[in-house]
Amino acid sequence: MKAGFIEKLVARIDRVDPAVVQSIMDRLLKEKGFFVQVFEALREGVILIDVDGRVSFLNAAASRFFGLDAEFSIGKKMSDLVRGMDWQSMMDQSTVLSRDMELFYPERRYLHFYLAPIQDRELPTGFVMIINDLTSNRAQTQATIESERLGALTLLAAGVAHEIGNPLNSLGIHLQLLDRKIKKMAPSVSQPLEEHLSTARQEIQRLDSILKQFLQAIRPSTLRREKLHLDELCRDVLRLLEPELSARGIRIVLAPSPDLPMLELDPVQMHQVFHNVLRNAAQAICNDADGCIHISMDSNDYEVHVLIEDNGMGISPEQMGTMFEPYRSTKEGGTGLGLLIVRRIIREHGGEMEIESREGSGTRVSLFLPLTTKKARLLPEPDSVIEIPS
Repeated sequence: MKAGFIEKLVARIDRVDPAVVQSIMDRLLKEKGFFVQVFEALREGVILIDVDGRVSFLNAAASRFFGLDAEFSIGKKMSDLVRGMDWQSMMDQSTVLSRDMELFYPERRYLHFYLAPIQDRELPTGFVMIINDLTSNRAQTQATIESERLGALTLLAAGVAHEIGNPLNSLGIHLQLLDRKIKKMAPSVSQPLEEHLSTARQEIQRLDSILKQFLQAIRPSTLRREKLHLDELCRDVLRLLEPELSARGIRIVLAPSPDLPMLELDPVQMHQVFHNVLRNAAQAICNDADGCIHISMDSNDYEVHVLIEDNGMGISPEQMGTMFEPYRSTKEGGTGLGLLIVRRIIREHGGEMEIESREGSGTRVSLFLPLTTKKARLLPEPDSVIEIPS
């Protein structure tokens, strides 16, 4: 219907046949229902906002993105429904706003939205907000960057092994020769030399350890799988760490499910996984705190979930963003390779690793391990919706 028709109809309503009015209203309702169905079918979120900043319509996609109930949201202000953004300053009748946003509730999403004014006869009537979900695109981009980074590190590893590994071996041999000569000297002369020799050995061992960690973090390895109980493996690691944990008064609560199934895992590599994660958890707990590390294990039809929680200092958002980057460590003298090694081992077993943390509130590390060895997996079927080019 042409603009202004409704106003003319209302002005002359007393002179129009009731049957004609009923026909016009039926047509209006039909057109409204059609456009609502179109909006509901869109994958993009659509929100209509009036000049006062109140929602007059939102489709199913927008409701899903923001975790809103459509009926409840009608008439509510955007500033009350989606908090943390200055909606009043963004609603400018003269410009179209195009921005990215990060959403934390009901789940973490990355969205892009357009906010454009709606005008009727050059008078502002509200705004339309179009929202696109960029979460999958962003995850794909991050996966590509990570793959390229690991590829570059693998090439670097070959050079590191040759350029640093060989000189370290040579230094070790020469230190052994020096040690033999020093032992033949008088004690008054040999004692200070032995101290310097001991320092040199310790530094060479430290460099050799860093080199091995670096190569282990990025170099693929062959898994030697055995059937084992995950809780027993964890207990073995805890026995090794027991002196350090007891000295600092850290309590351990191990709560495996009684019907936890056996898994085919590489015992040596999974031992390192638990050692790295548990040691990180212990080191995150302050000495004067009532430290506790809680380890739970349960399973479903397709995987085992290991959850390791500590009540330590937690991790800042800035540190979370660089957690799996080599040589980015929160610990003084740390290499930042421990978690990189853990994630590589878990992924080589067909599993995945997740970390949740908040500064001052501890850290939760989740390890997901499949019940059977994964050789391949089915991808989701493509959507049957036909894309119409614009």
